[in-house]
Amino acid sequence: MHQHLINASIQILPIAQDRHPYLWVDEAIDIIIKADIKYEVGPFTTILEGTYDKVMQVVNNINNHLQKQNCSEWIMNVQIQIRANEDMIGDEKTAKYKVE
Repeated sequence: MHQHLINASIQILPIAQDRHPYLWVDEAIDIIIKADIKYEVGPFTTILEGTYDKVMQVVNNINNHLQKQNCSEWIMNVQIQIRANEDMIGDEKTAKYKVE
């Protein structure tokens, strides 16, 4: 895949009932924070901005972590927006709505 920036929305929905789902989500967000890519945590999804390879590595790291920590089941929703020949910058889509 090219090395332009892409946008992704990631949502983790733990189905495991052995602990509160927010604890699993917090661990996933910690992985995102450590990934050295732009992110914005929201109440339903976390938005990522980085190269395709870096974003997909974050997705893989979260899934690997949940499995290794014995989360018995989860749903991960991922949406990706890619431009073929240039960066996809999230602020282009949302800047006019931000309150300063």
